[in-house]
Amino acid sequence: MRGFGQLEAEIMERLWAWGRPASVREVVDDLNLTRPVAYTTVNTVADILYTKGWLTRHKEGRAWIYRPTRSREAHSADLMHEALGESGDQQAALLLFVEGIDAEQARVLRDLLDRGKGA
Repeated sequence: MRGFGQLEAEIMERLWAWGRPASVREVVDDLNLTRPVAYTTVNTVADILYTKGWLTRHKEGRAWIYRPTRSREAHSADLMHEALGESGDQQAALLLFVEGIDAEQARVLRDLLDRGKGA
């Protein structure tokens, strides 16, 4: 698994942020607030995301309504697992990761690890 292309990421970010299904028209209108993009381009990329399994869709009238198949958090976790798996030295990679997190992130990580030990 790899990250998304630029427009794929922009579409996914909107759908994740909205937390609800949305039409291509809604995505296009929101994208056009910051930069011009054609309806057909967004429609094509949404169809590609559907084909890749990142989105589900259903018809409402003539429009496709899209919803992410996985949460943003699940996607982030997959990317972290992939990056760790590609590391030649997982211990060193984890150490560098932990050294780079702030105090609040470290507290959350400690709490999660402690919770996992008790399970």
